[in-house]
Amino acid sequence: MQATAYTYDPESRSGQVLLDDGTPVPFDAPAFDAGGLRLLRPGQRVRVETDGGKITLVTLQTF
Repeated sequence: MQATAYTYDPESRSGQVLLDDGTPVPFDAPAFDAGGLRLLRPGQRVRVETDGGKITLVTLQTF
């Protein structure tokens, strides 16, 4: 699913995304690391994958 990066802490490699309905959803370092990203800026469109309501992958949205 698609979301927008909301917060990101480079030290912990965790943060929150906003779903398209405005719901904030946290992600942790393993989800960030799984996407192969080095940095995430607030406002970036991202693709997230979930398992049981927990984000397991954060990566940049590509078309």
